[in-house]
Amino acid sequence: MTQFSAVIVEDEPFLLQSLTTHLATLWSDLDTTRTAKDGIEAVRLIGERMPDIVFLDIHLPGLNGLEVARLVSGRAHVVFVTAHANYAAAAFEEGALDFVVKPIVAERLAVTTARLRQRVTQPPADVVEALRRLTNLHRPDYIRWIQATAGNQIKFVPTEDVIYFQADAKYTKVVSKRGECHIRRTIKELCESLDPELFWQVHRSTIVQASMIDSVTRSGESMTLKLVGCADKLPVSLPYQGLFRQRG
Repeated sequence: MTQFSAVIVEDEPFLLQSLTTHLATLWSDLDTTRTAKDGIEAVRLIGERMPDIVFLDIHLPGLNGLEVARLVSGRAHVVFVTAHANYAAAAFEEGALDFVVKPIVAERLAVTTARLRQRVTQPPADVVEALRRLTNLHRPDYIRWIQATAGNQIKFVPTEDVIYFQADAKYTKVVSKRGECHIRRTIKELCESLDPELFWQVHRSTIVQASMIDSVTRSGESMTLKLVGCADKLPVSLPYQGLFRQRG
């Protein structure tokens, strides 16, 4: 029996386990042992393993699912994993893309796997144009202001003034041109709310505004960012270093 292979890209362990378990039941000859927790790791793994199918969470650290899909277009069949049913419906209309809706339900996933079984023996589609239309139809409204606490005050900071965000115990520290303050949003929540073209995650606990990066210093496997108008130097963890190599 021919065994097909998949790479599953999902940063939430529970959802990753749920999807893997359901696929094992619905498609026993599909190899789902290769997984990634962020977009950069996904691109590397896909390049190494050349899977038949890639299951992609849309909201990922490093590179988001849409960016990964563009990079692997025509090399693997793309299946997005999303909590937005209307987004999934629009994608099915595009024809070249498949979606799985969170939370994972066996009956819904069975429809997707049946569709994939029919097309997996065919060359993967070029999905760049479909992605462009979907992005335009469902472009998110990125936040433009941060409401934060500083002592007994509530401050309003435009995101264009933010230099970087960094996890700090139960809060997230916001370092901006106006000073420092704290917010209750997590780094993951911010990744989903900020424009990924303007804000880059460089560490599990850190997001920087790209225009505030002055220089990148490499020393062996270590990488450090120097920021404009800020004395702080931020480490770039290994999973995110490929982002800078790709963007030059």
